[in-house]
Amino acid sequence: MTFNPDQALQLARETLDIEAEALMGLKSRLDARFSQAVQMMLNVQGRVVVTGMGKSGHIGSKIAATLASTGTPAMFVHPGEASHGDLGMIKAIDVVLAISNSGESDELVSILPVLKRLGVPLIAMTGGLTSALALHADVVLDSSVSKEACPLNLAPTASTTAQLALGDALAVALLDARGFKAEDFARSHPGGSLGRRLLTHVSDVMRKDDQVPSVLPSASFSALMQEMSRKGLGASAIVNESQHILGIFTDGDLRRLVEKGLDLRLLQAKDVMHANPRTVNQNALAVEAAELMEQFKITSVLVVNDAHELCGALNTNDLMRAKVI
Repeated sequence: MTFNPDQALQLARETLDIEAEALMGLKSRLDARFSQAVQMMLNVQGRVVVTGMGKSGHIGSKIAATLASTGTPAMFVHPGEASHGDLGMIKAIDVVLAISNSGESDELVSILPVLKRLGVPLIAMTGGLTSALALHADVVLDSSVSKEACPLNLAPTASTTAQLALGDALAVALLDARGFKAEDFARSHPGGSLGRRLLTHVSDVMRKDDQVPSVLPSASFSALMQEMSRKGLGASAIVNESQHILGIFTDGDLRRLVEKGLDLRLLQAKDVMHANPRTVNQNALAVEAAELMEQFKITSVLVVNDAHELCGALNTNDLMRAKVI
């Protein structure tokens, strides 16, 4: 066996050309039947049950997962297992999306009469427009391709790409019809980075109560420094008796004062603070606090409640620990 790198590159390019051509052909054949399939899946009272054999089954599993994560209740049922008891998982209130390039897979064809007797609506995704699957279906989605990318024209390649793309098209149309938003997606992906970004609020990661550095405007410079050292935020809020924020003093401000050679011992917090600092509401998303800090090149931000009272603080380290950034 010899390896020809030039031949490998050529075959790779031909594969992508063939599969791209298959997708463009799929696009040109989309018609009202696609909209009808979307309507059936949108109105389903139960779940979209996806089924398929072999490589079509692998594609079906992915389509079911995509539908479920984008707001359409869905599951995958293996047609071979369906013949041995798993048909009990499918109810008349469901919709079945059956996938087969030929439309003649024995395991799939054998359960079609049972599905019809149950009264389950059937959507076929197939390249066999006169196949047993197509003839049993209420709606047929044409996923045919002129040829496979496999040089032997045998291994499912372009045909499975077309199936996958058509499944994605169904999912996208459905999520748009449902008004599905990024926040909805995050709720079904709480363990991922997107979930953390869209579900984590400032109140979840901020420092609270005694962890929040703050002094009155009349506090001595020494007291201000002690408060910053104890709390370790790298900054301190200056607040009035009602906990409304008057200003902020940061490590950077301290360095700049030292560079000026000022005598700091007689100064009070009100003399060195920056008035009207940037703040973020405790109910805001943590990612919004991160964006605020990045926009204004600051490393910490004070947190306020709806009454604009100081209730917390956070810095970039807090956001990094929460894996928001």
